[in-house]
Amino acid sequence: MSQPFCTVPADSNLKAIQGDRGLPLIGMTLSFMKDPINLMRKRYDRYGPISWASVFGMRMVHMVGPDANQFVMLNRGDLFSNHQGWDYFIGKFFHRGIMLLDFEEHRWHRKIMQQAFNRDVLRGYLQRMGPHITQGIEHWDQIPDFLVFNAIKQLTLDLATDVFMGYELGPESKAINQAFIDTVRAGTALVRTNVPGGRWAKGLRGRKVLERFFRKELPAKRASQESDLFSVLCHAKTEDGDQFSDDDVVNHMIFLMMAAHDTTTITLSTLFYYLAKNPQWQQRLREESQTLNKTCIDYDDLAKLEGIGLAMKEALRLCAPVPSLPRKTVRDAEFNGYFIPKGTFISVSPFFTHYMEEFWPEPETFDPERFSEARREDKIHPYAWVPFGGGAHKCIGLHFAEMQVKAILHQVLLNYRWSVPDSYEMPLDTTSLPVPGDGLPVTLQRL
Repeated sequence: MSQPFCTVPADSNLKAIQGDRGLPLIGMTLSFMKDPINLMRKRYDRYGPISWASVFGMRMVHMVGPDANQFVMLNRGDLFSNHQGWDYFIGKFFHRGIMLLDFEEHRWHRKIMQQAFNRDVLRGYLQRMGPHITQGIEHWDQIPDFLVFNAIKQLTLDLATDVFMGYELGPESKAINQAFIDTVRAGTALVRTNVPGGRWAKGLRGRKVLERFFRKELPAKRASQESDLFSVLCHAKTEDGDQFSDDDVVNHMIFLMMAAHDTTTITLSTLFYYLAKNPQWQQRLREESQTLNKTCIDYDDLAKLEGIGLAMKEALRLCAPVPSLPRKTVRDAEFNGYFIPKGTFISVSPFFTHYMEEFWPEPETFDPERFSEARREDKIHPYAWVPFGGGAHKCIGLHFAEMQVKAILHQVLLNYRWSVPDSYEMPLDTTSLPVPGDGLPVTLQRL
């Protein structure tokens, strides 16, 4: 039965948000985690672009569609707090990462951090990446029961540690990788206390592992003048001479390392799946890469890989690495004639927006040409395609992510052909970030 979210002030002509709790105790949490697209479709058809439901032990307002994305992400008047939204889910594990800061403080931190992602620095990152990609994929065809997700995740973690820290992890790699997995998965734990063996407890332990690791390395990075991201963050200053504290550097490194390899892993896994299911696109991209006639691409080659760019955008549409974005209102707000009171948890959903047939013809079809200049379906609304968010909190590493995806896929295409059975459908595990539920097994053939 539909119920109002709250009482609208007597002197207001706004409407009350409608919705329903769902099941006793757990509300709609399981449906939200396991089948978000169908759940949001049903709620959109019933309630329109704004409704409320009980998820993760709270009443949350869901705002869906491009207009809602634009309203929340632009955040005119600073109505929404990123920190208060994300903190409930991942604050214990990614404390004061750039995505968890607000308003002037966020702008100050972002201004310093931007120095680690300017064009000249990105050129240096790409130069470092090329040989490590070559080495990382060299023996893939010798791995029994090859799983794309596992191989890509290890590769992107190795690249992130080299590019961001200036060296390879070595024996610590497995523990650090597991720590990142545990911290990411902890955010959607149903039992949100430190119960031994639970996801929340594993996340807390993972955070401690990461803190110890980065604090151990911090003095050497403060003393160095290297070009890796860790060193850049240690030395970056504003024109007024402001710079990050030790705590700031550790917090940002933990968050950026997670974002740099987790989201890229998801995008590349999605690309692998759809290029296996669409071998004509795989061959088209391979021929594009072969035309460059080089193993490792340079920064100026990125624009030449147009086909990979189209396919990457489509992969990001089909599987947004961050499927929903939580916020909390810091003052009363109004959207579409509905009253949203101060202190409301709200969520926008890039994942669902990208499947709305109102904006995307045949949304479940892999069709990279929809992003071609001749079609540009993403231009139907400036916030219809939002895998990197938008506004002041738009992903600071989006150009790094594009560069890394192109650099990796270019070399893989030159070395391998891969396939899946015609009947195979990749199961998507959406209990946390969306990943292949079976690791994505493929048949890998060296060229």
